[in-house]
Amino acid sequence: MQYNKFLIGALIILLSSNLRVIAQNDSSKPNVIIFFTDDQGYQDVGVFGSPLIKTPNLDKMADEGIKFTDFYSASSVCSPSRAALLTGSYPPRVGVPKVLWPNLEGGLNNQELTIADMLKTKGYNTACIGKWHLGDEAQYLPTTQGFDSYYGIPFSNDMSVNPKSKVSEDILFREGMTIDSLREQKWRGRKVPLMKQDEVVEYPVDQTTLTKRYTENAVDFITENKDNPFFLYVAHSMPHIPLYASTEFKGKSARGLYGDVIEEIDWSMGKILETLEKLNLDENTLVIFTSDNGPWNLKDGQGGSALPLRGFKFETYEGGMRVPMIAKWKGKIKAGIVTEEVASTIDILPTLAYLTGAELSEKPIDGKNMWKLLSGKKMKSPHKKEGFYYYSNTTLQAVRKGDWKLRIVKDKVELYNLKTDISESKNVALSNPKIVKKLQKMMVEFDSDLKENHHQYN
Repeated sequence: MQYNKFLIGALIILLSSNLRVIAQNDSSKPNVIIFFTDDQGYQDVGVFGSPLIKTPNLDKMADEGIKFTDFYSASSVCSPSRAALLTGSYPPRVGVPKVLWPNLEGGLNNQELTIADMLKTKGYNTACIGKWHLGDEAQYLPTTQGFDSYYGIPFSNDMSVNPKSKVSEDILFREGMTIDSLREQKWRGRKVPLMKQDEVVEYPVDQTTLTKRYTENAVDFITENKDNPFFLYVAHSMPHIPLYASTEFKGKSARGLYGDVIEEIDWSMGKILETLEKLNLDENTLVIFTSDNGPWNLKDGQGGSALPLRGFKFETYEGGMRVPMIAKWKGKIKAGIVTEEVASTIDILPTLAYLTGAELSEKPIDGKNMWKLLSGKKMKSPHKKEGFYYYSNTTLQAVRKGDWKLRIVKDKVELYNLKTDISESKNVALSNPKIVKKLQKMMVEFDSDLKENHHQYN
């Protein structure tokens, strides 16, 4: 009898322990971290072929997860690419087709369903850390777009302050700035504000410490939310120019200051992955790393590399929009996978909806659920049938379907087979008129449909 009591007690303890483990690793509510860099080129990661920049943490992440060779941002510039990521739509569909500037009207309408909005409906705690660049007026800030907290700069790090910004009572002024100089309409490039929630807390921000401070805030958020499902969006301000690195990293890379910046970003990813492991969250956390668009075309060493791709930021050649992408989720994403299938930032939102059971917007979006591809269960592009489209502002300039890419800019017709010509060096439009006609028809029909069904607001 005593033995039976002992056995029953042991079974209860074992079952309750297992239930706690199951609860902690409930994959129906995985934590999500999106790591979004600014103007980082396709080649600027070790595992993507950088000859001089060392990125051991990202390389290890690729070894333990999946690497996408044909992953696209939905724009070759900042604001549209961020709108696309957060809404799962091509930028013109959600009204953010071009770069936004401080103290000017416009932004991502807060009636849009963002990833943060969507995950809030499933009980997630949400944080945006880093560069926002989707409107700096009160109604456009992250705290109106589903994020519980915000810490970062509201636009690119070469811009100026909005003189109408809400200012904290404890604001730290630097470099001789005062409340009066902040309120002036004078443009002061590279003097950008640091915001917490909807208030400026430092002006101008010390950019040499930004990567480090973003990382510290990210680690704190993860730690504070270890027992709750969370969504963390870390949008680093760099390597957008001007470049800044902390004293610990400056002068250390063989690639100069640009390399210093990337290697500090790699350190940042390492600290976040290390935190997940320490808190036993790595088996229930999907981590995605990618960039908002391609690198600047600079000859002074401060721009990145998109090799072997053609083109740079601002362009719809591959170098402007094809970006590095690595994803990891221990136990859910197969290790060491490399896929050449086409996918995009617009596919992240519908994928997260699938994983969490969250409902999508009633309005049309462009992204597709790519979980089978992401997990390695089925190597097939979610855009195999419909194709992937390259917009510049509101103009549709190109489409990719399978290996073929058609680009039409100022009546110049270019056709490339990206399987055999990744550098877009040989225009084969004249020798493939049927393919040109088919892809051109796709472009016309898709663009017409998007313009008829762009999102409208109350």
